[in-house]
Amino acid sequence: MTAPVENILVVPRPVFEALGAFEGLSFDAERYMAAFLDPAHNLFLPRPAAEDDPTHKQLIPYLVLHHGDRVLGYTRGKSGGESRLHAKMSIGIGGHINDSDTHAAHFDRAAYLRAIDRELQEELEIPGGYRHRAVALLNDDSNEVGRVHLGVVHLVEVGSTAIRPREDAIRDLTFFTAAELQQQRDRLESWSQIVADALPQLLAP
Repeated sequence: MTAPVENILVVPRPVFEALGAFEGLSFDAERYMAAFLDPAHNLFLPRPAAEDDPTHKQLIPYLVLHHGDRVLGYTRGKSGGESRLHAKMSIGIGGHINDSDTHAAHFDRAAYLRAIDRELQEELEIPGGYRHRAVALLNDDSNEVGRVHLGVVHLVEVGSTAIRPREDAIRDLTFFTAAELQQQRDRLESWSQIVADALPQLLAP
């Protein structure tokens, strides 16, 4: 029996370019997200088609968990959904937003926030609760993965470091300082390198 095709959230690249395309991080997160979460500016595409379609950007929440000045890092296992990132170290929990995350005809901010909560609860046990906020947009068109994805960097403040994975794709969870991450920078996936380089600014009060 053929598995159903996943439909994932995308924004047309012209929408991104009209707002101002960039490489690396943009800290003007709210301006971009206000446009992307307007139902007129997003749609769902079958994932196999979207993965090879640079005319659209897949919107990916990239959730950076921190406790004080220490950030959660982990190694991606082989059961993860993106084979091109296996065995890489990451500081971002994230995944595609699919059409099961919306309970209405259109995808809006409320649906996006539900998608973030789903992602965190599916992938991690987080005792003590959490709160999050979008702090940056992340774009990296220098490689084939980045050309079809656009990250929304969220800082997720957690009340405890006793976090456990719910999925085999998340291994070796450890909290690191920004300096410790720089010592292992070559092990990080490209998005995590970009975020790790900006951590002092992102975590500043």
